Amino acid sequence: MPDKPLTINGETFAPGTRTTVELPVARLYTHTSMSMPIHVVRGKKTGPRMFISAAIHGDEINGVEIIRRLLKLPVLKRLSGTIIAVPIVNIHGLINHSRYLPDRRDLNRSFPGSEKGSIAARLANLFMQQIVCQSTHGIDLHTGAIHRSNLPQIRANLDDQETDTLARAFNVPVIISSNIRDGSLRESAAEYGIPMLLYEAGEALRFDEVSIRAGVDGIVNVMRTLQMLPPSRSKSKTYTEPVVARSSTWVRAADSGILRTMVPLGSRVKRGTLLGVVSDPFGTTEEQITSTCNGIIIGRTNLPLVNEGDALFHIARFEDVSEAADKVDEFNEEHTPETISSPHPESPII
Repeated sequence: MPDKPLTINGETFAPGTRTTVELPVARLYTHTSMSMPIHVVRGKKTGPRMFISAAIHGDEINGVEIIRRLLKLPVLKRLSGTIIAVPIVNIHGLINHSRYLPDRRDLNRSFPGSEKGSIAARLANLFMQQIVCQSTHGIDLHTGAIHRSNLPQIRANLDDQETDTLARAFNVPVIISSNIRDGSLRESAAEYGIPMLLYEAGEALRFDEVSIRAGVDGIVNVMRTLQMLPPSRSKSKTYTEPVVARSSTWVRAADSGILRTMVPLGSRVKRGTLLGVVSDPFGTTEEQITSTCNGIIIGRTNLPLVNEGDALFHIARFEDVSEAADKVDEFNEEHTPETISSPHPESPII
């Protein structure tokens, strides 16, 4: 596939070029034209074709900034192969600060889509035909939902050897070996034999600096593993073997009220660990929220106002919880800016 012509929206891209193309999508009801911006970077040498997508959920904007920073890296001048960067897939959702499309459908449950279906199905079909089917690999960038934060993590099908290798190369502390959901982009990519990673980090409608830096570094690590970029010459770069979780669970509110959270993201917990307390506004009744298993907090709500049954804490199960906690600590030390005046986040990666 890398040696075949690359054509998007009727435009063909020659090796050694960088081009932005606008892929038309459904108009607004005001008759205003809408388009999906795509930036294609082709190296002079042949190699894999990787699509990097963000904002499939329109309110998940961390990935937009990750792609912007990635495209500014000087090392891309030495690229072998092709990057197809799509910072905003769900244009309608991003404009409206919404996870969904105007028909309230979830785009990531609408793949592979169809030409004559709903607006979500049509957009999914367009993305599959114009982007995914012309790629050899893919990375999809996500965050937690609104008012929920996720610890930086990779979700992937680790039963596929190449996908497993790329997931570990991304260099985040936690990998979730997750099942492929019906209608997801990962499911449709897998049907075409395309290894794909899903990066989850941060919260919807918010930029998170640690998550963004880790995302840029992770994509570069994957590209180096695929020999799309030369090996790093930096001696300061460290690689930490991630821990893999085969299952995870949500702890939910047993009653409605106001939540006081006791544990941050990345915390090591044991069965029975106090995670938070839900009380009424006067504090006359209190319900303790405790961990149902041993593991690491990989997601949690940021909203203190909770209803009975709300998902509050997401726990990944690990056999060795201490090892997992150590990986998270090492990761945070590497990616957390020392001060506000720390080196600019777009400092070159070579």
